[in-house]
Amino acid sequence: MPLLGVNIDHVATLRQARREFDPDPVKAAVICLQAGADSIVAHLREDRRHIQDKDVWALRRTVHGRFNLEMSLDAEIVRIASRLKPDQATLVPERRQEITTEGGLDVIHQFDAVRRAVEVLNKKKIAVSLFIPPDKKQILKSRESGAAMIEIHTGAYDRARTDQSRARQLRKIQEATAYGRRLGLIVNAGHGLKYDNTRPIARIPGIAELNIGHAIMARALFVGLGQAVREMKELVAL
Repeated sequence: MPLLGVNIDHVATLRQARREFDPDPVKAAVICLQAGADSIVAHLREDRRHIQDKDVWALRRTVHGRFNLEMSLDAEIVRIASRLKPDQATLVPERRQEITTEGGLDVIHQFDAVRRAVEVLNKKKIAVSLFIPPDKKQILKSRESGAAMIEIHTGAYDRARTDQSRARQLRKIQEATAYGRRLGLIVNAGHGLKYDNTRPIARIPGIAELNIGHAIMARALFVGLGQAVREMKELVAL
């Protein structure tokens, strides 16, 4: 049964829309953990559009489960992560113009920068994951970088609009997961996972954890955050 990581970025998105104090992503993290989340995920973006520096430090003090910091390769962010010492750091691509993370990290073409960041974080005893597409060449380079785990970007699976195309994307994720496991990597998955498409991903042998944020926060508007987490946890567990 995969674990469930809950991304709380969009709690901070709502707060930052008014530059107010509520809703507090730290309080949201506590509710998520009480409802069964196995880890808390937050992305400290270079433009600080949602999660702020104060949030990650408060989360580090408050989260008694695992705290997974999503981050770019930017030197400043790597320095912050080195001081913060989250339980896990997930390296992701980042563009100022994007609405959300659009694709996986290109480890092949950014290999030197990725390897340097992984080395710095590993020295701080921070488990490092690389957020990559379901591509065997990218997976092999990820292992060569020194990262212990990968997170497969499931966006193409989410965007598939026919049964045939969705099945094709699911097979790619299955094959990537099996290949990563054969290389000795821990394999996670996430991006675009919702209440109606998560179960097939959760059933893939070898998937260790699913990281889900937007769908849970959207559902929480109608049923409450704790209930939204419990419902997703049930889907992941089936």
